[in-house]
Amino acid sequence: MAYKQISRKEALSLEGYKHACHVMLYGDTDAKLFGRIPLKHVVLMQMRFDGLLGFPGGLVNPSKESLECGLSRELSEELGMALAVSPENYFSSCLSHSAPKVVAHFFTKKMTEAELWEVEKAAVSAAPDHGHEVMGMVRVPLFSMKSDSGLPSFLSHSFISNSRSQLLSALQILGLVSQEDVEAAVRKADSIRKTRPQ
Repeated sequence: MAYKQISRKEALSLEGYKHACHVMLYGDTDAKLFGRIPLKHVVLMQMRFDGLLGFPGGLVNPSKESLECGLSRELSEELGMALAVSPENYFSSCLSHSAPKVVAHFFTKKMTEAELWEVEKAAVSAAPDHGHEVMGMVRVPLFSMKSDSGLPSFLSHSFISNSRSQLLSALQILGLVSQEDVEAAVRKADSIRKTRPQ
């Protein structure tokens, strides 16, 4: 599905489009994998009911609620806890060029590592949608290893709509992963996908 970046104002002025809001929750960490590989950051995504990776969120109705209120409502259902999202968390809007006509609004929210742990726990124990719409939260491995595991392997999986490009853009713009490392991970991920049996 092809997407085109548009401004929030332009997106909200469109008629006949559905609006979907999703958020990337992230934060810093001092943790090390195997006691030696610095993780530096935690980025949360989720496994959806259809087996695709995506971000928490869903459809909102801008004629009845703000994007942020609608997203917060969706997060309560998918994460099992109240999580306020503000206009300062807004990141981008993308317009779908094919049916269904959807505008995808993307937000990023920085949290402490302790807060992210609480989100992960609530998503399993208290979220009404857990086990139905959402299969569970996953952490994005932001490191790469010689075996192409880590970020390259993660990026070789299937993502819903434009969530892979949203992830890659946010990682670079927020300075969580360098552009050079993102580009190398994408090349390796594409190579992994080509070698998989169909």
